[in-house]
Amino acid sequence: MAEHDAAGAGRAAGQPHDGSPGTWRRYWPHRVPGTRRPYRPGLAVAAGSATALTICSLFGSALGFLDKAACRAGAWNTALGAFQAHCYTDIYPLYYAEKLAAGKIPYLGHPVEYPVLIGGAMQALSWLVQPTSNLAVRSREFFDLTTVLLTVFAVAGVLATGYLAGRDRRWTALLVALSPALILSAFINWDLIVMGLVAAGMAAWAARRLVLAGLLLGLAIATKFYPVIFFGPLLLLCLRAGRMREFGKTLAAGVIAWLAVNLPVMIVAPSGWARFYVFSKDRGADWGSIWYMLEHFNVPVLGSPQLSALNPLTELFFAAACAAIAVLALAAPRRPRLPQLCFLVLAAFLMTNKVWSPQYVVWLVPLAVLARPRLWPYLLWQLAEVAYFFGIWGYLIFVYAAGGYQVTGYQGISSGWYFAALAARFLTVGLLAAYVVRDILDPERDVVRALGNDDPAGGVLDHAGDRFRLRFNPGGRGVSIDRVSAGRISTSQTGQAGAASAS
Repeated sequence: MAEHDAAGAGRAAGQPHDGSPGTWRRYWPHRVPGTRRPYRPGLAVAAGSATALTICSLFGSALGFLDKAACRAGAWNTALGAFQAHCYTDIYPLYYAEKLAAGKIPYLGHPVEYPVLIGGAMQALSWLVQPTSNLAVRSREFFDLTTVLLTVFAVAGVLATGYLAGRDRRWTALLVALSPALILSAFINWDLIVMGLVAAGMAAWAARRLVLAGLLLGLAIATKFYPVIFFGPLLLLCLRAGRMREFGKTLAAGVIAWLAVNLPVMIVAPSGWARFYVFSKDRGADWGSIWYMLEHFNVPVLGSPQLSALNPLTELFFAAACAAIAVLALAAPRRPRLPQLCFLVLAAFLMTNKVWSPQYVVWLVPLAVLARPRLWPYLLWQLAEVAYFFGIWGYLIFVYAAGGYQVTGYQGISSGWYFAALAARFLTVGLLAAYVVRDILDPERDVVRALGNDDPAGGVLDHAGDRFRLRFNPGGRGVSIDRVSAGRISTSQTGQAGAASAS
């Protein structure tokens, strides 16, 4: 409480939380005369309203549904029709592959390659399908019902992103609602569910609803396992700000939520439940990943197709990226914003992962908008994602043709063009990450903080003071830990000279 009071006193005196006099003036380039409130044009306010965001999200979902029109007309019933029409979806074939069409219950009657909440969604929607003997009609209805559910989560994710962006920048959630790459990939798989849950969980954290945040993030992990990595950035920022009690509450709620939906399935159908984790471990380098390209070109060591080499390599590179992000989080001159670190760790996960499916862009779009809401780098990345979306389907046609399959009509693209699209996506995500790192190292470049905000998505971290910060000493003299306690700053130095402390 004393820290909040001190921070508030500093702001009232025209100082930022780090104590540098007058810095807030540089962070507030536009103010309503006579107030400290930034000027917000009426159009931006209207564009960021819940009504506008909902309408645009529904419009984007409608466009995504229209993209599947050729498949709904029958293109998905031929080997290459869905690829040639660029309307492929996993939802339709998995209605058969996961034995839902035969009345099997996920995990109990048939092992499913997805975490339990997706399996539960599959089963619930299959119950809603009309009991007709025409399998084509039933499977299409299953797809249609699934798109309705996914649209609900898309709207929730867009609204939560608007909330996380802060009152002055809620309109930036339009970049999620109308994202070309998200629209094209929206209904490939069930990824919009986890996108909505993650955004809602982060919004609950921003609103300081710690238990609710943990519950929603726990459910997100039970949908697609990747959101577990977001507890890393949360831990680092809470550690730096001395908010470990709040972190503990959210983590505990997340563990309880995950166990609540997983334990029953683990007990009743252990082998069916474990299918997802075994499948992930035993999966080789697949479409979209940098490892697939390295393997294709037989790059020594890095291009090894053996899982005994591939799995350790992916883990090593991801661990190295996480270590670098941790140092950045603890040593940056100003504590990074939560979306910035979440974006960096997710980008690192995707860039080092064995699989990078086209629909994974759904995971990244909200965080990219929140981490760095600038238009041109975002559009460049979107262009690369769209190019990859069309490139993967063209490449699969080429692979079929190279395997001797008779292809009529569109012949696809060669491997050279496909790997160019793959590399472009990889590099543009890396470029976005580099810009985010630059904004962290030089906070005045961060457009969110340029308006005088600290961390609108940070919840208890917003405008909180630091308890400590790492500092690298010049001349290779080790690392200092600057601690803030009861108004005193103490420095502990470690490194080549051993350990020393000074107060």
